Amino acid sequence: MKMTKRTLLASAAAAALACIATAAQAQDALKIGLIATYSGPYADYGRQFDAGVALYLKEHGGKIAGRSVEIVKKDTGGPAPDASKRMAQELIVRDKVQILTGLDFSPNAYAVGAVATQAKVPTIVMNAASSAITTSSPYIARLSFTVQQVTDPMARWMLRQGIKEAYTVVADYASGQDAESAFKKAFAEGGGKVVGEVRTPMNNPDFSAYVQRIKDSKPQAVFFFFPSGVMPPAFLKVWKERGMEEAGIKLFATGEATDDSFLEATGDVALGLVTSHHYSYAHPSAKNQKFVKDFEAQYGKSIRPNYFAVTAYDAMAAIDQALARTQGDASGDKLMAALKGMAFESPRGPIEIDAATRDIVQTVYIRKVEKNRDGQLVNVEFDKFDRVKDPAKEAK
Repeated sequence: MKMTKRTLLASAAAAALACIATAAQAQDALKIGLIATYSGPYADYGRQFDAGVALYLKEHGGKIAGRSVEIVKKDTGGPAPDASKRMAQELIVRDKVQILTGLDFSPNAYAVGAVATQAKVPTIVMNAASSAITTSSPYIARLSFTVQQVTDPMARWMLRQGIKEAYTVVADYASGQDAESAFKKAFAEGGGKVVGEVRTPMNNPDFSAYVQRIKDSKPQAVFFFFPSGVMPPAFLKVWKERGMEEAGIKLFATGEATDDSFLEATGDVALGLVTSHHYSYAHPSAKNQKFVKDFEAQYGKSIRPNYFAVTAYDAMAAIDQALARTQGDASGDKLMAALKGMAFESPRGPIEIDAATRDIVQTVYIRKVEKNRDGQLVNVEFDKFDRVKDPAKEAK
């Protein structure tokens, strides 16, 4: 079932982008290099990027700021900083792209940052969420989120619910370490205490021993962070099997755990999980309802847009508006200046690019997994934190 959905999304998005690429053969096409994951366990990342890009371009006749668009894609196959750096160099030198984008994993974004700086090529991050990415190059702006940005509100919300002790479990890479540090800092500031912490390997971790260790220590609650995809469902399954809820231990996470693209496959083990994130397929705004409707018209109702698709859509909108401000000049310094301070309505809600940090400012929602009237699992937003900046940068 999941493979069928992935195939549908890939073929539909590829067809739409192929049409755009054909139209882009006209003189003065805007060439955008998109570095993402299209193969392996995280292949949905690239497919969702493609879908969001294709939807925006379809809405605008295949053009950005009046120019035809050519998307040149590169597949990293997952976290692969060396390959990502090489691909960025090829895109700039050989393919003559004027803008770089995509970048789903933080190690890949850091590697591309050095290339962007040397070549002065504007780079729009569509997902990579490690806090320091925008500080690694003056030619990077982020339209997605930072892990710290969505983690800090969860710690504060848990404290409001009377939770004073928590255990943290994170994947052992840059974003996981960001989640751990942000949670510990915000939780401690509010009077909470982290009573234990675990960092798990990214590849094929066996969660049984970790969960048993947590059960034996009997914390009041657990906060966890894993990248979207294969890790959250595996952890939730073990959590359920070990009877952690019955043991009275509460569980919280960031929204990667209940990514809309994977939620159906994750199943009922996700029911009731409270998470913090910046986008839900069920977000009730008129802008999101139109986005979802257009997505379903293009790809069918069996496939959901997730936060990757939304950010890809928003990245195209930001580039469009920035080029309108520069009168079509895509050079690095001018485009980056045009992006600073930009604000507009996204399917996720109001967003802006902080002029000082080139990072996203947005609403972070507290959501709970429930079944809607059609029996589908959805993230239902019930609380929020407005205009949240990356707390790591606010502290400086």
